Amino acid sequence: MDLRAVEITEIETPLEETISLNHSRLTYRLSILLSAYDDKFDIMPELELELSNGRAKPDISIFQNLVFNWEEDIIRYTEPPITAIEILSPTQAYDALTGKIRKIYFPSGVKSAWIIMPSVRTLQLFLPDNSVQYFTETDFKDPATDIGLNLKMLFK
Repeated sequence: MDLRAVEITEIETPLEETISLNHSRLTYRLSILLSAYDDKFDIMPELELELSNGRAKPDISIFQNLVFNWEEDIIRYTEPPITAIEILSPTQAYDALTGKIRKIYFPSGVKSAWIIMPSVRTLQLFLPDNSVQYFTETDFKDPATDIGLNLKMLFK
């Protein structure tokens, strides 16, 4: 009888992305504030997207109201959202997020993108014409959706 020893080693796989405490809190706060627009939009946290210019998973995607089939699910949604929202995490590079906006989101048909920067309590609005607007401690309105937020409520 041939007995051989087999060594089993644990392979550590990197986490997709570490979600920090502030990131988690902002995702929750955004979901609450955006629920005021539930009659017009579907607010989709962490939805995997397979867009024409690449894969992405925004922290929150905003779609015109969708039709759902509860008997058949979709793993990677192929239609672009109107708005893609990214929350800058301590482990992310800012340039990676702006690159995703300009190379994946906008060429695929996304109409606006937000980067929320928790450490400086700032929301940046990106539009396909390459304009960027900065909002801190004020009211904010996205021209692509007419969604408005009070940033003091977001960062409370």
